[in-house]
Amino acid sequence: MSSPSTSPSILIIGAGIFGTSTVYHLALTHPCPSKITIIDRSPFPPYHAASTNINKIVRADYTSRFYMDLTYEAFSTWKTWPVLQIQGGWVMLSNESSDLAKRIRKNFRERGSDVTKDVGVDEHARERWEGMLKETDLEEMEKGYWNPDAGWADAGDAVAKMIEEAMRRGVMYEIGDVEELVLSGNGVHGVRTKSDELDIHDDDRVEKQVTAAGVAVVHYRLSDEEYGRFRGMSVLICGDCGEMIPPPQKCQLLKSTNARSLTITVTTKSGHRISVPPDSSQNMILPSFASRAVDYCRLCWDAITPSQDQLITKHPDARLSNLYFAVGGSFHSWKFLPTIGKYVVNVLNGDSSGEGKDQQWAWKIAKPQKRGAHEKVVPRRELKDLED
Repeated sequence: MSSPSTSPSILIIGAGIFGTSTVYHLALTHPCPSKITIIDRSPFPPYHAASTNINKIVRADYTSRFYMDLTYEAFSTWKTWPVLQIQGGWVMLSNESSDLAKRIRKNFRERGSDVTKDVGVDEHARERWEGMLKETDLEEMEKGYWNPDAGWADAGDAVAKMIEEAMRRGVMYEIGDVEELVLSGNGVHGVRTKSDELDIHDDDRVEKQVTAAGVAVVHYRLSDEEYGRFRGMSVLICGDCGEMIPPPQKCQLLKSTNARSLTITVTTKSGHRISVPPDSSQNMILPSFASRAVDYCRLCWDAITPSQDQLITKHPDARLSNLYFAVGGSFHSWKFLPTIGKYVVNVLNGDSSGEGKDQQWAWKIAKPQKRGAHEKVVPRRELKDLED
């Protein structure tokens, strides 16, 4: 490791889960944490970020053994942090045409970690979980399962605590809306206003790796009596219909999303087609709790990759030799908040995280030939198609 006087300065753009976890793990090992700066367009925890959307699902329920194992690694850290509490369990009901639940439970069994229990879909199910399914159409559902090891956690508090700890060790947090990377002869020199004059070969353009996609999320404020009934409920996954996440005590907001993402594609001045979040996300109300007034709604944006793998790597263009990526949360990466940063630090230091992880998170040229890690959130529509 370099001495404090010779160690390089590090600028991290974005205080979502990748940026937050990275500055935390850098602060633990860097000889001079004051040379590390994280910048975001809002104070921490950044309210624009998908990582701070009130509460987040924490689960190891994957068809991918790679991500199941990665989650169990994160679980071991979650259990040591009082602020990172997993609550409630997880109930997953599947459409009759889907084999998703079967593939997930097969992974649990093969790993020796199966604590799931069958959940039948019948009239009795409508009375469970405080009557959440009372008016839900279950005709196309088959039996599901309950996983007591999964659940949800307070998103904003966890992100804030990690950034606070990094700052306590000397990391600098700056507020600013980054629009351009400033280049010098040997890489990126700094950041300022937007410009897309840099000529980058098509295979080396980042939009080939990640796309901005949005998922509609609504929140319903519960009365004290309702909160008392719903606070102990499990995360509820109801096939393709959507998801319900229990309310945190501090805000008593019940969260609902259908997990179907969309894009907004624009053409840049250089002629490249990319997807970007809108300047002002449109309010979209889901059919669940249709008779209730919506207290808060948003389009929750994340960067999604074709395989839903994260992109944690150095830029392949030699002219950008000091530019590194830790992006591509793909709507399933928040749970890795406690641990993902140590793998980003490995990339920054030129160290391997192991052949499997290095390949999984590498810059990819070929399109994926198999199902992705979180396939149901792959965007298949544009927001304009819903507005027309």
